[in-house]
This record gives sequence, C-alpha cells and structure tokens, in this order.
Amino acid sequence: MTVLGCIADDFTGATDLAGLLARSGASVNLRIGTPDGPPAETADFEVIALKCRTEPVAEAVAETKAALAWLKRTGAERFFWKYCSTFDSTAQGNIGPVAEALMAELGAAQTIYCPAFPENGRSIFMGNLFVGEQPLSESSMKDHPLTPMRDSNLMRLLTPQVTRPVGLANRLVVDRGVEALQTRFADLHKDGVAHVIVDAVSDGDLTTIARACADMNLMTGGSAVAMPLPAIYRERGVLGAGASGTQHAAPEGGALVLSGSCSAMTRAQVAAYLEQADGYRLDPLELAEDGVDAARNWLLSKPAAAPKIIYATADPKSVGAAQNTLGVARAGKLVEDALADLAQLARDNGTRRFVVAGGETSGAVTKALNVDKLSIGREIAPGVPWTYTRSNGHAIALTLKSGNFGSENFFADALDMLS
Repeated sequence: MTVLGCIADDFTGATDLAGLLARSGASVNLRIGTPDGPPAETADFEVIALKCRTEPVAEAVAETKAALAWLKRTGAERFFWKYCSTFDSTAQGNIGPVAEALMAELGAAQTIYCPAFPENGRSIFMGNLFVGEQPLSESSMKDHPLTPMRDSNLMRLLTPQVTRPVGLANRLVVDRGVEALQTRFADLHKDGVAHVIVDAVSDGDLTTIARACADMNLMTGGSAVAMPLPAIYRERGVLGAGASGTQHAAPEGGALVLSGSCSAMTRAQVAAYLEQADGYRLDPLELAEDGVDAARNWLLSKPAAAPKIIYATADPKSVGAAQNTLGVARAGKLVEDALADLAQLARDNGTRRFVVAGGETSGAVTKALNVDKLSIGREIAPGVPWTYTRSNGHAIALTLKSGNFGSENFFADALDMLS
C-alpha cells in the first residue's frame, strides 16, 4: 500500500521530490504522467509528474484530479501537491486552484503552503519568500519568461488564486514547536482560514511543520517540507524500515546536455560547460524561419562520446525580444519541440546519458523519449538525482534539473558521476 501519493506540477519538481524521499531508503516510483491502467508494482511513495504549471487553469485542475484518482487506487490516504520552491505562478494559478480542487476531492478543510527549501537557499519569513538573501521579487525570478515573480509575499500571491481565506503561521509560531503550530492551525480554522502559509528558514523548521501536519490528508509545498515525512511515518508504524536503495549501472553510450532554462544559474552553468564542450545555441527566431535542420546536422556531425550541449538558454533581453516577435507561447513551443526532436535523434544515434535543464524542457524531452517511469539514483546536487529508465528499447540515464538548482559546474559534475 502506498503511504503518500504525490502530484508535481512539472517534471524537474517531481524528480526533486522523488530524490529527497528516496534519501530515506523507502521505495519511490516516479511516474511520467498519470498511468493509463490500474496501479501495479506500487511503491511506498508514488510521485506523478505532470506538465501543468503554466497550463490553463481548467486543464491543470482536470489533470491533477485524474492523478489524485489514480493515487487513491494505490491505497494512499495522504497526499502531497508539489510546486516550485519559488512559487512559480500567476494571479490565475495554478497553485491555488489545484490545491482547492484537491481539497474538495479529499474533503480537506485546511491545508498548508510551504515552498521553503533551505538547503537550496529558499526560505520564508513573515510570509515573504527569499531566494538566498534576496526577496523573491528582487531575485532573477522577477524576469522569468513564463511566470515573472514581482511580489515576494506569499499571502498576496496566493489570495487571488483561491476562493477561501488565506492566513499565516509565522516563524515565531513555528519556533515554539509542533503543539503551538497545531494550535495556530486550529485558531485559523475557527476563523474560516483554509489556506495557511507557513514560515520556514531551516531544516529544523521543516521537521516541525511536517510533524504538525502529518495527520493532514493534503499538504502542499516545495519538496523539502516532505523530506521529514518518511521518518515520521516510520515512527508511527505506517512505513517499514528503509532499504539500502537500488544500485544502478550507468548505461554505456554518449552524453548530451539539453538546456532550455533561462535562469541566472543555468546561464552560468551553460557558460561553464561551454569551456570544455562543443555547443549549439537554438534561437527561437531562427527556428521559426528555418526549422531545426541546422541543429540536427550539427548534432550528427559530432561523435556520440564527445562532450556537447544544445541550449536555448539566453539573457532576459534576448528572451524578451523573441517573445515580442513570436509571442510567449510560440517562442517556448519552438524551443521545446526542437529540443525534443534533438533528444530523439541523439538517442537513436547512441546517446544514453542525458542532462536536461529546465522544467518545460524536461517535460518535452521525457515525453519525446516516451518515458513513463523513472527509477531514482544518486543525487548530483540537492534535489537533483540521476534517474534511470528505458527509451525505445535502450537503457538510458536522465537527470532533470530545475533551472536554479546546482552549482556552476553542475553539467560536468553530473556526467563525471557516471564515469
């Protein structure tokens, strides 16, 4: 029986969550999209990766409700709605509308929102989200091409997305411990508050929050607030002792980095990797005019074993110029479709190790490779593990990196780990 059923709004976020849960030694399945058939070979933790972060609200709600229905059939009675640790969303959603839909399906009167990930520099204080020492609205996320974050206050961000009141359990309450936090939840519930932002600035805070919320049938947040749950479930006797984890052999074959993220960290990572690898930059304007043939020819001219990167990563000014000409949706789709096509071409020509940067890119690439389930391996950086699967009959290794995660040398470090 599955102990916790998880739904993530993009593929890198799902991998992030699955990797942190796998640290406990518990069994974790990462499903790419909601499976068609009945549950089979289920794990302690089932994670379903969707690509609904920027979909129209109605579509995102429908997809997550379908995922919830499947997870219920695994026997899960507790559920987790996972979104980005930078609360990527718009005034319309999709974080709040999906949470309310899941609450309605589960009969949940209240849930929490905690995107904090202190290990990766994401913290919440007095309801305000920080990226490192910067408020969210002053970080590079202010220029995100799809979800520019121009406000750091999570209460103000969430309120227009939901129909019921939003409240705060601040750091002073969290610091007083589990009972004080549960009392705060109860008091807010009496006042009709259904959506509670919870402060967290340390891993200790996350443990307090997880303990206070362990009886909730729905929690929401970034991956880190779910990390203490396996230990809590073991204490309660609902999860067995951890195993040592599955050992994975790195598949033989070439390697390729595919980067669609335009985050500040990914731009630094691309620049660092270009010092040791051949690179080809995809320009949305050129793709619109000439298609992907030039990139395909470049890729075919390179030996499978040679270090190489294909990237659409660019600075905000360049991204904005392409979006102004093509429109936001078309510019993004041109890049995603090109990277998906190139991933298939690389696989068919001997590439077996893929490093993919960016949530939208990861969704496009995994779908193009016809991946429906991933086995979790070692972490390269916090929240970014290697994963293993099969594609068109071939064993492949795949890592899906959220744009802002990892160090500047992430791409080389990831591939060195498989050497």
